[in-house]
Amino acid sequence: MAAATGQCPNALRQNPPAFSFGLIQVKTRPPGLCDGIGVSEKPLIEAGREKILSLAQETRFAPNGIVSRTLLRTAHSRVVLFGFAEGQELSEHTSTQHALIEILSGECEFFLAGQPHPLKAGDLLYMPPNLAHAVQATKQFSMLLTLFKPEQPGQT
Repeated sequence: MAAATGQCPNALRQNPPAFSFGLIQVKTRPPGLCDGIGVSEKPLIEAGREKILSLAQETRFAPNGIVSRTLLRTAHSRVVLFGFAEGQELSEHTSTQHALIEILSGECEFFLAGQPHPLKAGDLLYMPPNLAHAVQATKQFSMLLTLFKPEQPGQT
C-alpha cells in the first residue's frame, strides 16, 4: 500500500523509490504527491509527433502493487496510465493541477473530500486543483490520468 501525506520528502524528490521494467515504473509513492518533480521515465509518446497506442496492451499490473506509465508529458500537461492490483490504495493527498481520470477496466472507490464514490470501467472523473482525494482498488483496475496546470492570471 502506498501512503501519501500531502508532502514530498526531499529524499523522494531526488530519488523516488521505483522498480524499473523497461519503460514501466512500479512506484512506492503516489503520482501527484510531488507535482513539481521531474520523472526520469521517458514518455511513450513524444510531444509533437503523432502516435497511436492501445491502452489495453500498454497497461501493466504488478502483484500487490501499482504500476504507472507516463504516456505523454508537455510543459502544461501529463498523461499517465495506471494499473492497480486489487486492494492497493493511495491515501488522501492533493494536487495543484486539474485532473481528469478515466476508468479503463475493473472497479475502484475514489474518496473526494472524504466522500466515497464507486467507479467502474467507462466512468470519467474530474477533480479541480487542491481537492483532497484518495483511491482504493476494490478489484484490479486501470485508469488513465490526465493532469493539466491551471491557467496563470493574464493567460487565456
